[in-house]
Parts: sequence; C-alpha cells; structure tokens
Amino acid sequence: MTSVVPSSATIITGGTRGIGAAIAERLAGSGHSLLLTYRNRDDEAIALAERLRARGAHVELLRVDLAHLDAAAEVLPTAIAHFGTVTGLVNNAGITGRIGGFLDAPIEESELVFRVNVLAPMVLTRDAIRHMSTELGGRGGSIVNISSGAATSGSPNRYVPYSMSKAALNVLTLGTAKEFARAGVRVNTVSPGTTRTEIHADAGRPNAPEERAASIPMGRAGEPHEIAGAVVYLLSEDASYTTGADIRISGGN
Repeated sequence: MTSVVPSSATIITGGTRGIGAAIAERLAGSGHSLLLTYRNRDDEAIALAERLRARGAHVELLRVDLAHLDAAAEVLPTAIAHFGTVTGLVNNAGITGRIGGFLDAPIEESELVFRVNVLAPMVLTRDAIRHMSTELGGRGGSIVNISSGAATSGSPNRYVPYSMSKAALNVLTLGTAKEFARAGVRVNTVSPGTTRTEIHADAGRPNAPEERAASIPMGRAGEPHEIAGAVVYLLSEDASYTTGADIRISGGN
C-alpha cells in the first residue's frame, strides 16, 4: 500500500477537471488535504469539493487564472493560510492552443500557452521550494509536473508550441530536482499520452482521442484515473529516493 507523509497538504493546479480531478480523488483517499485551483466552471469545482469533503477530506478551492502571474503567486500563500504547511505541489493546469499546423499558430496564443504551461509552474515551483526546502527551514516536500508525451515527439501538424512548452516543463523538473535534492525537495514528471479529457475539445478537436487510438500500441486513449496513480506514488514516501524522473503513461507510445 502506498504510504503517505503525515499531515500532507498538496496543491493541485487545474484540480477540478480531467486528470487534475482524478489526482484529487486519489490523493484525498490517501489522506492529503487539498487546495484545488481552477479557472472557471464553479459548479463542477464545488461539486467535486463537496464529494471529497463528504469522504472526510479537507478540501479548499481557489479560482485563479494562472496566465496572470501575480495571481499565480497567491496560490502558495493561500494554501499556507489554510494548512500551515504545504508538502506537495502538482503543476497540472495546462492548455494546448488550437490544434493545427505550426505556421497557423498565432504568436499571441503561443505566448498564452507558455504563460500557463511554463511561467506559472515556474512561479509556483519557486514559491514551493522556498517553503519546503530544509535548508531554508522547511520540512521538505515533493513536486510533480504533469507534462506530455508531446514534449519528445514535437507534435508536427498538431501543436508544436504546446510541445515546446512541455519540453520546457521537463527541463524545469531536471534542473530543480538536481539543484534541490539535498534540500529535501523531490521534483518529478508524469507524461501522459493521449488521454480522454476536455483539453481536446478546448483545442477544437473533441474526437482526438478516438482519432489517435489506431496509432497507440494499446489501441486506445488513456483515462484520467490511469494517470493519477503515478502522481500519488511520486508524492508518497514510497518514492523517497526518486527525483528527476519522468514516468511516461502513454499506452506504449
């Protein structure tokens, strides 16, 4: 059984839909107190929080647009105000931009992709490390970045800027994992392949999981709950000697 650090408190960005919600479900069942950030759809966020609270979990919600970096800087202080100490961060929130060829990707849209997928995680990770670092008086902690198999494929004709942003997130993991390993902070990556979430509809291709199934060795897209288990592991004491890793969950791709 996966062990959990006592009094664990974890932030999940984009934590009320798709992969984020599946992670929240699993972590709540493992004893984590949770701060879930979300950008819109209050009803869905409230319903998830109430469902988890009914199971005994301590869950707080924070509506925030992570494209605004000053707002992103308020996430960790909010969690500390609720929980006192934060031991986990899951940088899950992300956007793809519209699916299409590289020449058709507006630079303004790509800038937004980088703000949400790279700069906001940088802000959150920096704040979390300052709080968690045993060299700065913290108790240590674990950070998990939700990347994508696109980071290593380039995703030609689909979303090259998104792939670029996820490659940058992978490097954020590697650099911080090595720099802060002796400060009690572990940083790892989980890289899903095509997964059934609304991110595809947001990008203009709601049927993308079905369209890509034939190219996946397992013959199907993944489900959010199939990603969540790896995150739970990386946040647990079972992964106490794991940092700088990238767990790829992609059906064989």
